[in-house]
Amino acid sequence: MKLGIVYHMPCWRDADGTLREVEGSFARYVDSLAPSFDEVSLCVPMLKKPRGTGTPIRSGNVRLAPLPQFDGPLQFYPKLPFIVPRLWRWVRGIDVLHCRVPTPAAVFAFACARIARRPAFLLIVGDLHALSPSMPYRGLRRWLWNGYTAFEEAAIRWMTRSALTFANGQALARKHDRPSSPVLETRTTTISGADIWARADTCQSRTIRLLTVSRLDPRKGLRVLPGVVRALVDGGHDVTLDIIGPPVGLPGEDERRAILADSIRLGVDERVRCLGPMALDALLPIYRTYDVFLLPTLPGEGIPRVLLEAMAAGVPVVTTRVAGIPSLIAHETNGLLVDASNDRSLAHAVSRVIADGGLRRRLIASGYATARQHTLDRQAEFIVSRVRRYLDRPGMAASHIA
Repeated sequence: MKLGIVYHMPCWRDADGTLREVEGSFARYVDSLAPSFDEVSLCVPMLKKPRGTGTPIRSGNVRLAPLPQFDGPLQFYPKLPFIVPRLWRWVRGIDVLHCRVPTPAAVFAFACARIARRPAFLLIVGDLHALSPSMPYRGLRRWLWNGYTAFEEAAIRWMTRSALTFANGQALARKHDRPSSPVLETRTTTISGADIWARADTCQSRTIRLLTVSRLDPRKGLRVLPGVVRALVDGGHDVTLDIIGPPVGLPGEDERRAILADSIRLGVDERVRCLGPMALDALLPIYRTYDVFLLPTLPGEGIPRVLLEAMAAGVPVVTTRVAGIPSLIAHETNGLLVDASNDRSLAHAVSRVIADGGLRRRLIASGYATARQHTLDRQAEFIVSRVRRYLDRPGMAASHIA
């Protein structure tokens, strides 16, 4: 059986033919599903030039069905007249369609699949409507964003009515669940059993190293971080903070500049660094060199995969009580949850982790247990088993999943 996956994560080919994906989380997801299918075809934007080192897709049965390069809906929709014929030809050559949503091309690929009578399943990984208040757009750009959000929300509702649907976390599952089309909750993850570390404690050095891994984007709430560092220093803690992740478009560049400007204004510029993007294979071991993981994200997430990455590395987690995060993080068990994403609340939670060794070691141990429950192998087994049942129903395509 040939699986087709449509998503917006860019890929490119090295000179030796190796297929690489920009960030790495999608590459690992594809590799986890690939052994269960005869072939996997990726319908994703194709970069003309490499963007960083990327992460290789290692499965030998993965092929690329390239779309023109686009970084978001503003670049996607002007190319739609050229993209739809490609989607139609591609869909007719696959046996089952998989859409990770929201993503601009998904609804058009799904419509082609309906016409071509190809079965489909979805994985919902984000909530554009919940993100809207944090978007920095004004005027026409705000109007266009709101229109795109409304269209994507309607498209996902339409697709879930006739397709097997998974959702990343409890909040997204509840939002899209209907009596006639139940949604299956899952946890998107990037970690394998080999990525799970074994250290009992952190915060053993005089300087405490804080880590945030996130795209630089207004939707991620990162501007609060310099204030958190300032509050911790004022509270007597010698801390540094590294932020790893790429800026997302012009809003992301504005966010990076604002974080650095606030760091200078607050006198913590020597303690706060924006290190830029890092390929996942290089990033995962880096987690192990830090003491506390801090993610002040805003509503609109499913469950950020970086939380499980931090847990697997034995880094105690402090994050916000938003979206699907409480369905993964149990407060004071495998992480600390903060109700308000402000510098005082976040600094207080980090200070607790630094000062209370018993709490810290409990968070680390429970984090390892959580990570072991949510590996790539377990996620793939859950998804593939449900897809197999779905395709085995009367009237569906015959299943040839391994």
